[in-house]
Amino acid sequence: MILESRALMQTQAALSYKPAAVATVLTMLNEGNTVPFIARYRKEWTGSLDEVQIREIEATFNRAEALLARKDDVLRVITEQGKLTPALKRALEKADKLQQVEDLYLPFKQKRKSKATVARAQGLVPLAEEIKQQLDLSPEQWQSKALPYCDSQKGLPDVTAVWSGVHEILADELGDLATWRQWARDYTLRHGTLTAEVKDEAADEKGVYRLYYDFTQPLTKLAAHQILAINRAENEGVLRVAINVDSEPILARFSQEADSRRNYFASEQMKDATVGAYRRFIRPAIAREFRTNQKESAGAQAINVFGENLRHLLLQPPLKGKVVLGFDPAYRTGCKLAVVDGTGKFLDKLVIYPHKPASQQQRAAAGPAFLDFLEKYQVTMIAIGNGTASRESEQFVAETIKHSPREIYYVIVNEAGASVYSASDTARAEFPELHVEERSAVSIARRLQDPLAELLKIDPSAVGVGQYQHDVSQKALGERLDTVVEDVVNSVGVNLNTASVDLLRRVSGLSTMLSTYIVAYRNEHGRFTSRAELQKVPRLGPKVYQQAVGFLRIIGGTEPLDNTDIHPESYAVAEQLLARVHLTKADLGSDKMRKATKSLNFLQLSKEYQVGRSTLQDIVKGLITPGRDLRDDVPAPLLRQDVMAIEDLRPGMILQGTIRNVVDFGAFVDIGVKHDGFVHISQLADYFVQNPSSEVAVGDIVKVKILEVDLDRDRISLTMRGLPRD
Repeated sequence: MILESRALMQTQAALSYKPAAVATVLTMLNEGNTVPFIARYRKEWTGSLDEVQIREIEATFNRAEALLARKDDVLRVITEQGKLTPALKRALEKADKLQQVEDLYLPFKQKRKSKATVARAQGLVPLAEEIKQQLDLSPEQWQSKALPYCDSQKGLPDVTAVWSGVHEILADELGDLATWRQWARDYTLRHGTLTAEVKDEAADEKGVYRLYYDFTQPLTKLAAHQILAINRAENEGVLRVAINVDSEPILARFSQEADSRRNYFASEQMKDATVGAYRRFIRPAIAREFRTNQKESAGAQAINVFGENLRHLLLQPPLKGKVVLGFDPAYRTGCKLAVVDGTGKFLDKLVIYPHKPASQQQRAAAGPAFLDFLEKYQVTMIAIGNGTASRESEQFVAETIKHSPREIYYVIVNEAGASVYSASDTARAEFPELHVEERSAVSIARRLQDPLAELLKIDPSAVGVGQYQHDVSQKALGERLDTVVEDVVNSVGVNLNTASVDLLRRVSGLSTMLSTYIVAYRNEHGRFTSRAELQKVPRLGPKVYQQAVGFLRIIGGTEPLDNTDIHPESYAVAEQLLARVHLTKADLGSDKMRKATKSLNFLQLSKEYQVGRSTLQDIVKGLITPGRDLRDDVPAPLLRQDVMAIEDLRPGMILQGTIRNVVDFGAFVDIGVKHDGFVHISQLADYFVQNPSSEVAVGDIVKVKILEVDLDRDRISLTMRGLPRD
């Protein structure tokens, strides 16, 4: 990123942040600093801007650079054509949107062959110019003017053909007028509607799009999920979609501007050209623009929803130190079981056949074999995948664990993407001796044990949260998910001695190659005993070390501060603070540390140590909470010992559930039956809710009341209105 001064000034003007902070952020990014590093360890430099704000600055600057580059390119092309006027130059310089630049450039753009280009080649431009001047001539005189242009060899056999060509030139020119396009665009957006009607009902076998068979909505009120659903239905051939607006006010305004009414014949020509310009060029272009822009904005909204859901999913609390059994349900091929210890290490596997079409003998043997397996490894937690046969497997588990002498709980785990991981090179390298389904069982167990570490092994778009993720820009989706993962990983911190390559490569400054070198070094030399040892890893230079080291943790190493989020560059200050409160590193995280640091005067210490106040406060926080995992503050998963069926549900019942997915129009809740219930946006609270994400998040434990149960369609309608929030 080169700090082009014009782009910097535009970025500073477009944002509400202090201009100096904007310039500092862009300079640091240009110098190779990462967003997490700047946000965490350079707060004084930026005024404590967070990751979202820093990325907003970067994105705004990139847009400004792109706009300026396009302006320069357009100015160069028009200048080379010898057609740049002072007024046009001012208009281009004033344009603050890419669409405005493109509108201004349109008349000078090299065009494909059209009726207008043919008419120009036939030499009809002079006659078109005279019509625009509206010379005071009689109809006969106009016809006389057209006669010399008649030439069969040029495709102009008579005056009718001549006037047709003139019409094409005029309509083409009027259709390129930037002011007309912008006015029509604004009017259409204010007054237009989108309509959808059924085109082929047979193509909608399950009636998914029935709501849109006869649909009309003002353009200003279209919701993102409606746009994405309509676009998908249109692509599948189910719907016919159109943008409609009353064209009379638009044509009246254009005719008034184009026609001075000095000459009747010329006025009629200009009127016809105005109608042609709007109906053939401007209106279709605006409709295409709107559909494209709405698709992009709806896609951006869907990507934001997906990113927010993924963030909450990755921040689900780990079940630390628990022996977990992963249960991958199936019918014919049997249920695959895998046990992992408290660190996620694979211990053993088993296949049982508790469901039909297995034989009676196999089904009878499944229960005792399952209990023996649980007892052998002292399993206390079972993670059941929510795929095929999940309902029957849950019933089997709930019934069987009743016969265990110990307390055993189970959780239904969203297994979306588990099969993607199981067939990946990563899974094959990790478990070459296991079959795909057995790897999936390990993944399901680890998802409950440490969602962050396990989910990072798969493509984020396959984790099953969000809406219409396959209908949006996959590039933009990937970029958004990458930033979410990056922010979460660096917020949580990473254990340098247990992290996989997939986890390490998400750490600030680290690439896949460097992460591979780190793991290889660890395998060869044993566990890291200090952060400083990281500098011995091949190809890991000083800049990368600076960016990454603060987000890496060493538990039980030679330097206690290595298990905090205090950066090594601040260790000297941390030691000064410890000496000031008469404590040692052995007191990290103790009540003594908390009490001793409570009365520190940060303003005074900031001047004394020549360190920013925010950095001092972060250092003290690190001394008070070493090894802190922000996921510990998130409610634990809802554990179950018994099962319900959808047939057991009755309107009015109040249940506890877990938010599985949040979309623009509501939230899906796991209430312990096979199918998630749905809380419509209107039922999320006792007051108006504009955005479901402001009320609930993936992983939240909530109370819900049954409104309606549709057994035929396996649909459960829920409400949270009138219920207490924990």
